[in-house]
Amino acid sequence: MLRFRSLGSGSTGNATVVESTSGGRTTRLMVDCGFGARQLDARLDSAGLKVTDLDAIFITHEHGDHIGCVHTVSVRHRIPVWMSEGTWLATGGRDFEGQLQFARDGAHIDIDNLRIEPFTVPHDAREPLQLTCGDGARRLGILTDLGHATPYVLAQLDNLHALLLESNHDSDLLMNSAYPAFLKQRVGGQYGHLSNAAAAAIASTVHHDGLRHVVAAHLSEQNNRPELVQLALAAALGCSAGEVLTATAAHGSPWLDV
Repeated sequence: MLRFRSLGSGSTGNATVVESTSGGRTTRLMVDCGFGARQLDARLDSAGLKVTDLDAIFITHEHGDHIGCVHTVSVRHRIPVWMSEGTWLATGGRDFEGQLQFARDGAHIDIDNLRIEPFTVPHDAREPLQLTCGDGARRLGILTDLGHATPYVLAQLDNLHALLLESNHDSDLLMNSAYPAFLKQRVGGQYGHLSNAAAAAIASTVHHDGLRHVVAAHLSEQNNRPELVQLALAAALGCSAGEVLTATAAHGSPWLDV
């Protein structure tokens, strides 16, 4: 069985737990660790977990809302961490006391009964990776923090059963916001974040009868509205707006079976 839960998603912090259970063994991976240690503990507790339940952590890139307290958590609790070499260098190349392993585009990682498949994405970070996670029967895609979906990115999302998908901003709200011009260009650019329309285009492309969940993530509090996201993704997926889930900054999402 494969399931996942966002612990929170937004500019203030991001973390997602992926859990695979097979043959009496449960493997738990946390994707990103973008909170302080106390906040992370509280969010894990709300999911019925504690930090020592984690078998590994995968960091997608070096921005603070994704890397957070990972060094402290990894070293204190001896939890292995995977990230790209570029991400590690961008954070100052800190010593993880033997817990760090490098992830690479196209090189799968097996952690007990969970397979991780990282892939590169266009984002304004040094060597950003997103990923799919699978247990041999089901596949989950995690796709946040990218400016646009290249054909290579879309190919990695083929035949998914669930997708956590960035829907960062409404383009009109962004352009009419109080953000300075350079920030509008960064967020809306080819190496920034996905708009609702771009997320909907991805959802439409990867949609198939076996895709059980598409959860909208990383919504901007200033430049988006959940109802706008739901309408855009519902049109792409051929469902009602009420059926589209969003991972909130405050509470993330419920546990969802893949």
